[in-house]
Amino acid sequence: MSRYAKATVALIMAVIAGGFYAGKMYLAAENPKSSATGVYSSQPAGEKTTANPPPSQAVKPAKNEAKAQIPENVNEKKGATGNKKTGQTTTSLSNARRGWGIKRNDNHQQPEMPKAIRDTLARYDAYWIGSPGEKVLYLTFDEGYENGYTPKILDILKANNVKAAFFVTGHYVKTQPELVKRMAAEGHIVGNHTMNHPSLPDISDEEIKKELQSVEELFTKLTGKKMKYLRPPKGEYSERTLAVTRQLGYYNIFWSLALVDWVPMPGGSQEAYQSVMDNLHNGAVILLHAVSRDNTEALDRILKDARAQGYTFKTLDDLVAKKA
Repeated sequence: MSRYAKATVALIMAVIAGGFYAGKMYLAAENPKSSATGVYSSQPAGEKTTANPPPSQAVKPAKNEAKAQIPENVNEKKGATGNKKTGQTTTSLSNARRGWGIKRNDNHQQPEMPKAIRDTLARYDAYWIGSPGEKVLYLTFDEGYENGYTPKILDILKANNVKAAFFVTGHYVKTQPELVKRMAAEGHIVGNHTMNHPSLPDISDEEIKKELQSVEELFTKLTGKKMKYLRPPKGEYSERTLAVTRQLGYYNIFWSLALVDWVPMPGGSQEAYQSVMDNLHNGAVILLHAVSRDNTEALDRILKDARAQGYTFKTLDDLVAKKA
């Protein structure tokens, strides 16, 4: 290998490592033995896990990735897209970037969420949790690239008669068309995770539209179906992005239970299992990354034991219909 080629490889690995360092932020002080997070920001779609993806599968980390969890005003770019629900244009809406965060507890109660955030999400039909009075769970997976575990995950879901939602990037649809078709054919929801995994507050209204429609066009051509659910990359959003994406027909889906699961867990599949089971709560929207071997090996036990505790699994369609 030439000196130039070696230097290029070294640079790529440095970028990946930097993304990993930036993403591995969680409140170890709250529970140092658990991978369930107190404040959690979804990892970049191309993150390294038990095996490095080929260079063609790596998704470039978004700009300002290290600030993923900082809920502050980082830019004020605004487009001019109208919002049918509010009658406003996005020029009148805040573009203060918010990193999704939840304050969890260990008594199976729903996580806390400030009223101001709940009100903003409700204004634009965004969801992160279900009813506090029903023992219902909503299972979702993020898919940036394939690490060899999704077929097994689909097998387990089928055996347990559980329907989930898979949020896919454009890269995933392009490189894993058969798996995407299988998801749709087996009754799972396939949601939009954008074409290139950017932080949505960093890009214009028109760029957001292109990011979403590019994935949807690939998916519709492949399956004949439409998309209507969006998981914003890294959980980053602003009031502007909620308005723009809702006008495009999308429901933003966040989460109320997630793990630092895109890297191998010290406790393996037992840690993945325990982290989920210890934090189950009514209406939980569970986010797992399908690149995780630990999640895959724990999944069958999670599904069976959650049901044994009286929980049932429903879909995002059920969640939205209940609040419509």
